[in-house]
Amino acid sequence: MYRQGDVLIVPVAQEAVPAHAAHAPRERRDGRGRLVLALGEVTGHAHAVVGPGELVREPGPYGPLLLHLPQGGRVVHEEHAAIALPKGWFRVVRQREYVPGSVRIVAD
Repeated sequence: MYRQGDVLIVPVAQEAVPAHAAHAPRERRDGRGRLVLALGEVTGHAHAVVGPGELVREPGPYGPLLLHLPQGGRVVHEEHAAIALPKGWFRVVRQREYVPGSVRIVAD
């Protein structure tokens, strides 16, 4: 497992990748060519992957992301040390917090 701030990145065995991932829409890269895992609402900084790969959003309001890195990659952020990831599939989960009456994704 890997963590960078409020983003958790968990390796997923190829056999455990949901079948819908093959046909799900891919997230687009930002203007800098990065796959953005989480954008900081307050700071504007981003947890992002540089290098080749695909990012698939899973269904649901807090649907985690599936990240495929065929050659490995690096997760970067302006305020955190970069994290090297091996090649493979990963589930990307944003940290959540409880506020009275609801659950929300933590704002960076």
